[in-house]
Amino acid sequence: MRIGKQQQAFTAIAISDADRVTVRGFDLCKDLIGAIDFTDYFWLLVTGARPGVAQRRMMDACLVAIAEHGLVPSVQAARMTLAAAPEAWQGAMAAGLLGMGSVVAGSSEVAARFLARILEQGRASGRELAEVAVENLEGLRARKEKVPGLGHPQHSSGDPRADRLLAIADAEGISGDHVRALRVIGEHAPRIMQRPLPINVSGAIPATILDAGWPLEAVKAVPVLARAAGLSAHLLEEALRPIGFILAHAGDRAIAYDGKETERD
Repeated sequence: MRIGKQQQAFTAIAISDADRVTVRGFDLCKDLIGAIDFTDYFWLLVTGARPGVAQRRMMDACLVAIAEHGLVPSVQAARMTLAAAPEAWQGAMAAGLLGMGSVVAGSSEVAARFLARILEQGRASGRELAEVAVENLEGLRARKEKVPGLGHPQHSSGDPRADRLLAIADAEGISGDHVRALRVIGEHAPRIMQRPLPINVSGAIPATILDAGWPLEAVKAVPVLARAAGLSAHLLEEALRPIGFILAHAGDRAIAYDGKETERD
């Protein structure tokens, strides 16, 4: 049973036969292996074209920025999974990646779509960017929703990763409409939301790579790929110096039981 309308039975990514593997029109062994770095290859795989120097530098910076941030929930999930199933690295990796959603790590996608919506509304209406941004921020406040790409519980005075990514984008000549929209949002949000809201890394990543030419639909691939590298480090450490059960025990001790007591005669 087919779900949805699908008429084009094609792929433009890769094909292989007995003699060669072709990836995006390149011979994998002759043109790519040993001749291209992984960031270039990632860009080529997703977009079909090799990145320019500035695009590569921006993507490199974003991948490095988001790969590791300590014992965050996705890391704890991965390490506790490996503790319970030490033979299943793939399961532990999946446990960590599955937790990358709209709140942690996957929030770059939410911010990307927020920026794209504001820019599209501005183009469609012919209004100033600041006016459209303020209207959207006021809508978020009325609905009691968070501002995508702003604020951080730990980096409350400013996310140094975001500052660095934006500085690189400026220096490389990448900063464009998306970075401008992010900065306008960052300028008006503290007043409207009535609290400090610095630009965070989940706002800087989509703003900079979208301006670099990365497709909106593939923004989430960036933190997913980056966090896979970080999780690899944590899983190796977990295998050699396990803390998964310590994390589980600490969680168990930190949560108080407030359910019904055992009935006694």
